[in-house]
Amino acid sequence: MSRLVIVSNRVTVPEPGKPPPPGGLAVAVKAAFKDRPGVWFGWSGKIDDNPNTEPAVVERDGITYVVTDLASADHQEYYNGFANRVLWPILHYRVDLAEFSRSDLSGYLRVNGLFADKLSKILQPDDLVWVHDYHLIPLARELRSRGHQNPLGFFLHIPCPPPDLLFTIPRQEQSLGVMSHYDLIGFQTDNDRDNYARYLQISGAHMARDGSSYQHDGRVTRIGTFPVGIETADYAAEAETATKSEFLRELRDSLSGRQMFIGVDRLDYSKGIVHRIEGFDHFLETEPTWRNRVVFLQVTPKSRAEIPEYGDMSRAVNELVGDVNGRFGEAAWTPIRYINRSYGRSDLAGVFREAAAALVTPLRDGMNLVAKEYVAAQDKEDPGVLILSQFAGAAAELDGAVMVNPHETEGMAAAMKTALMMPRDERKSRHTAMFARIEKHDIAHWVESFLGRLAESKKPPFMAQIRSLFS
Repeated sequence: MSRLVIVSNRVTVPEPGKPPPPGGLAVAVKAAFKDRPGVWFGWSGKIDDNPNTEPAVVERDGITYVVTDLASADHQEYYNGFANRVLWPILHYRVDLAEFSRSDLSGYLRVNGLFADKLSKILQPDDLVWVHDYHLIPLARELRSRGHQNPLGFFLHIPCPPPDLLFTIPRQEQSLGVMSHYDLIGFQTDNDRDNYARYLQISGAHMARDGSSYQHDGRVTRIGTFPVGIETADYAAEAETATKSEFLRELRDSLSGRQMFIGVDRLDYSKGIVHRIEGFDHFLETEPTWRNRVVFLQVTPKSRAEIPEYGDMSRAVNELVGDVNGRFGEAAWTPIRYINRSYGRSDLAGVFREAAAALVTPLRDGMNLVAKEYVAAQDKEDPGVLILSQFAGAAAELDGAVMVNPHETEGMAAAMKTALMMPRDERKSRHTAMFARIEKHDIAHWVESFLGRLAESKKPPFMAQIRSLFS
C-alpha cells in the first residue's frame, strides 16, 4: 500500500497520554491513517527567526509528524498577509476586505517553496500526497518543479466563489491559477466545484467529455465534490455520555428550565455572529412572551487577533451583546451568554444535546461541521432544531434544517420562534433524515472517496482513458 502524506498549514503534534487536538482536519487525518502508513507535514505553529533547517520528526500512534518552524517575516507575509488578508476574504465573497501587497504575495510563494524543499527530502516516489486548504495552493507547482511525479490531491475547505470574484485576486495566475498542477481538486459543494470549473474554462482550460476533467498547458486536472463528514457514530455516543457530566449538570441548573440556543464559531466576519445577535435582539423585541424563557449561549474563541479587522469585530460584538443584555436582561436572567474560550469535544457535544436549537448562520462557509455535530449529538426521541444559513456548505446536505438568510433579521427571528414552537413529531422527522445522511456520509466516507479517486491518477490505464476524453 502506498504511503499517504498529508500536508496542511498547521500541524499540532499530540502530547503523549492526551486526546488529539480538536478540529475537523485532525479528525480527518486520524481517519485517513487508520489503515495505512502515513506522514503529516506542516508548520509547527512556532515562530523562530533562526529556525532549524531540518524539520522535527515525531512518532505518535503510528503517525509520523514532520513539522517545521517559520521565521517571523515568513509568518507575517504568508499567513497573516496573503493567505488571510487576500485569499480568505475574497474566497468568502468579501472583496471589499482584501488588502494586497507584493511583499505578502512574495512571502506566500516563498513559504510554499520552503515547504516543497523540506517535503522533497522525505517524499518517496509512490507516496500519495494530499494537500489541504488555501494556504498551500501553489505547493503542487513547487513539487512538480522539483521533479516529483506523485499523485497530488488538493482539498479546499473554504468556499470557492464565482469567476468574477476569483479574478479579483491580484496576480491570481501565480496563486489560484497554479491549482491546476494538482491531479485531483476537491470542493465542499457542487456550487464551489462549478465556480472553479468556469474559472478554468475562462482561463483557457479545455473540458473533457466527462465534464470533470480539464486540460491546461498539457496537464490534466480532475475536479469533484467531496462534502466533509464527521465521526457521526462516535460523536453521538459521546454526546449521550456527556449529559451525565458535572459540566452539563451545572449548565442545566443554571438555565433553570429555560430553553437554550447555541452558537459555536471562531471570531470571524464570515460567521455572521453580528447578524445572529441582531436576529435574537429582534426576536426578543417582537416576541415578549419569550423573554426570560430562553438563553442564547454564543461560544466564540478569538482568532487572528493580530489582524485589525478581527479586533474591530471583537469590539462590535461585545458592544452589541452588552446592548441586548442591558435592554432585556433582568437580575436573574442574562439573555446572551457570550464566551471567548474554547471547550473540549465532549463538553461541546453535551451542550449541543442540551440546546433546543443551534444557530449555524454564517454569511458564507465551506461546510461548517458544527451543523453536523449538532445533528449527531441530539436525542433521537426529543431532538433539537438546526437553524442553518443557506450560505453554509452543509445546507446542500441538511435539508431538514430550518433554512435562513442571515442578512434578513426578521427571517432570523421568525426561525427562532419556529424552532421553539416546533412539535416533537416534526422535529423527529427532520432529524431522522439528517442523521441518516451524516451517518452514511461520515468522515471515513469522505477520506475513502477522495483518496480512492486520487490513487487512480497515475495508473497508466486510467491516464490513457482520461486523455482519450479530450480527443
